[in-house]
Amino acid sequence: MQAGKKIYFASDFHLGAPKDTKSPERERLIVKWLDEIKHDAEEIFLVGDIFDFWYEHVYTIPKGFTRLLGKIAELTDCGIKVHFFSGNHDTWMNDYFPKELNVSVNHEPVSRTFNGKNFYIGHGDGLGPGDHWYKFLKSIFRSKIAHWMYSRLHPNLGFWIARASSLKSRAVTGNSDEIYHGPEKEWLFLFCRDYLKNNKVDYFVFGHRHLPLDLDVDGKARYVNLGDWLRYNSYAVFDGSKLELKYYK
Repeated sequence: MQAGKKIYFASDFHLGAPKDTKSPERERLIVKWLDEIKHDAEEIFLVGDIFDFWYEHVYTIPKGFTRLLGKIAELTDCGIKVHFFSGNHDTWMNDYFPKELNVSVNHEPVSRTFNGKNFYIGHGDGLGPGDHWYKFLKSIFRSKIAHWMYSRLHPNLGFWIARASSLKSRAVTGNSDEIYHGPEKEWLFLFCRDYLKNNKVDYFVFGHRHLPLDLDVDGKARYVNLGDWLRYNSYAVFDGSKLELKYYK
């Protein structure tokens, strides 16, 4: 890392939800945050579910999000590396972001080392024990056959189906993401514990959970969940020596 520079992590903006009513206000806040951190950001990791729904046809992408996309283009033009991770809501990312915004897109967790500290970074969906029904659905959604079939739908119909499904899912889960049941019932924490048996990691950084968490993992590592920007406006920053969970006000 360059002296005086920092690495930023954020996830779960869910732009486009709920029903586009509060999304523009939230997007402006996120853009303001990005504008404030660009002076010392060396890299920015956007760790999944940035959009409540995203799908790329050959010539079509979802309407909206102009301010965020423009800001990201500005950041990469200035030499700041920006990394996207597909989440369970925006899994179908293809080549639009690399070609138009010079952003790397990751569909699986990655390992990175900054100043001698080992990071394991990913959205977090489908990791750890349990959630078998979702893991089954994920394997279908990411299959080439499902991708091809969905692409055959007109965008008006395909996007409507996706948004209706997202609203139904949110209605079913309600406020369950706000509840912390202890580390032994946190699937991502259990994943971290198991992963450490054969790997050296200092920081696990995940999204998906929608609850800001900073947990010690058996005295060997820390599991940091980035929370979301629906309630918490939370993010993490690594200054070269330590990772800290913060809140944007």
